[in-house]
Amino acid sequence: MLPIDDSPITRDGKVLILAYDHGLEHGPTDFDPVPETTDPEVVFDIATHDAVSAIATQKGVAESYYPSYEDDVSLLAKLNGTSDLWMGEPDSPQNWSVDYAYEVGADAIGYTVYSGSNHEVEMYEEFREVQEAARTLDLPVVMWSYPRGQGLKNDTKPGTIAYASRIALELGADVAKVKYPGDPDAMDEVVKAAGKTEVVMSGGSKTSDEQFLKSVKAVMDAGGAGLAVGRNVWQRENPEELLDALEGVIYEGKSVDAVL
Repeated sequence: MLPIDDSPITRDGKVLILAYDHGLEHGPTDFDPVPETTDPEVVFDIATHDAVSAIATQKGVAESYYPSYEDDVSLLAKLNGTSDLWMGEPDSPQNWSVDYAYEVGADAIGYTVYSGSNHEVEMYEEFREVQEAARTLDLPVVMWSYPRGQGLKNDTKPGTIAYASRIALELGADVAKVKYPGDPDAMDEVVKAAGKTEVVMSGGSKTSDEQFLKSVKAVMDAGGAGLAVGRNVWQRENPEELLDALEGVIYEGKSVDAVL
């Protein structure tokens, strides 16, 4: 297995994934704040910033656009996903295979798991097949680890998020993408629970520069590996400015005041 620090989706052992799977998961309304981002080329251009270690996309976007950018950014192939039109218990069907993602040029595999859903058993079985197939190709696996389901009252509790990072370790993910648990002490517990699995924060909905950067700084101070962010970058009129700041916090260990 290729060590995650040697993977193309890392830079100096740190991670900044630009997520662009929102067109499937949330729909085109996510692009409304900056309508130009409906065009994948606009976001791929953003992804060529030095701070970005990989871009995460679904199958069709990867097929159509990644060949023009393969020399400039690494591809994290998001293998599963469902639309916001789905109203049932949380589930995320697989939309392409590890082998095909590798043919397209993927440097890593991404997969969502909704622990706590009534579909948990099937999702764990699907993740096992994906994880083992990725191992044969030396592709690291990033788990979108999001506890969710009718039996789960609060998926933002620090203990639940720590459980999410532990599940990623137990099932063999190299990187756990989890929500920010709300404060630095809680983030420290999330990272500890993940053991040798690296932890990155999910960017979530757009917030102010200062608020967002403070949460990223807390992740790094707790020993996290970085960030997987979409809307907080490409919903800004000047995304490069925030990426400059994130580069300082994630890779250079700078303070929020310094980068602001």
